[in-house]
Amino acid sequence: MEVQGRIKMIGETQTFGSNGFRKRELVVTTEEQYPQHILVEFVQDKTDLLNSYKEGQQVKVNINLRGREWVNPQGETKYFNSVQGWRIEALQSGAAGENIPPVPPADAFEPAGDLKEEDHDDLPF
Repeated sequence: MEVQGRIKMIGETQTFGSNGFRKRELVVTTEEQYPQHILVEFVQDKTDLLNSYKEGQQVKVNINLRGREWVNPQGETKYFNSVQGWRIEALQSGAAGENIPPVPPADAFEPAGDLKEEDHDDLPF
């Protein structure tokens, strides 16, 4: 799976526990009608992948969805999801479909004038 958008935030690398588990967070804002701010976690050696990126840059991030189960002290089972990044690449400003030639305005086309009512149209709609 992948997420494309503009980098909103790159967090500092955090280290946890005695075994030195490392995590770094990235927020990517999608560029669609309703933009989404997607938090992506990079862990262990993947945290270094973010070193050459900066806020405002357009990127494509390859991700895996992770889920886990946890039973709290009261015996209730809870479920948590996370989005884990494993690769990131910069997108050029002309990427993501922006190189598609513009569509001419509708008035640039002449209407068909030789249509007959009795001509059968086999379109299903």
